[in-house]
Amino acid sequence: MDGADIRFPHLGIEIEQLGKGITIGGFTIAFYGMIIAFGMIMGYLVAAFQAGRMGQDKETYLDLALWDIVFAVIGARIYYVVFSWDYYRANPLQILNIRGGGLAIYGGVIGGVIATWVFARVRKLSFWQLADTACAGLLTGQIIGRWGNFCNREAFGGYTDTLFAMQIKESDVSAGNLNQQLMDHIVQVDGVDYIQVHPTFLYESLWNLALLVIILLFTRYRKYDGQLFQIYLLGYGLGRFWIEGLRTDQLILFGTGLPVSQVLSAALAAVILVLMLVKRFRRGQSQDH
Repeated sequence: MDGADIRFPHLGIEIEQLGKGITIGGFTIAFYGMIIAFGMIMGYLVAAFQAGRMGQDKETYLDLALWDIVFAVIGARIYYVVFSWDYYRANPLQILNIRGGGLAIYGGVIGGVIATWVFARVRKLSFWQLADTACAGLLTGQIIGRWGNFCNREAFGGYTDTLFAMQIKESDVSAGNLNQQLMDHIVQVDGVDYIQVHPTFLYESLWNLALLVIILLFTRYRKYDGQLFQIYLLGYGLGRFWIEGLRTDQLILFGTGLPVSQVLSAALAAVILVLMLVKRFRRGQSQDH
């Protein structure tokens, strides 16, 4: 008996067969790529919805989406390659092999922000207004995109036996994502070995969903351009700091042994919190006068 591909034992959920892609005419299309593409489309639609709520031209965000998608993919790849340089230095021909895996969401966010800033300069538009509107779309893409990690059996955390514990066939997992703790807690079901992990992809997807709801509800109460984008950066930074600490496939900051995304998340959240407090203080002073 082959056993279920993925199990959530404490929730009574078993997924018997979960492929990683479909093959058409000898060419395999990964579910990961399909999910990312769907996330991009939905992200644009949510950004266009936000533009309508905020009295902006929806077509502007279709143009912006084309810029952001290209720059985001490039940024996500560069970020991953830079912080996995030991491997790519020895295998330089793999740098452009995106089909082999290796996109980091923080790099995508950085690339998208740069693209939005350039777009704003070219079109003579407010960067902060664009960022306020587009961040809801970005979050939507992140919510959906994390399920690509589910299909790939990646972006999971260490061993856990909590309610949401997820069991994955050991044979389906890349050896680089396994650590001794996981191997020490192998679970055997019907003769099949499973690792039991934190489903961190699920945690981040749900965290981002909650953050998206907050941003959509707060939109009508925003006081200045850039406020929604700051809420996004603060909220995402806090969530990612917690979640990144659970993962087994962290990219490490050179010479520190620290997860680069966790360090970046903490710094981002701290800087944005200070900026928001300064902005609030200055607005309070101006109202007093």
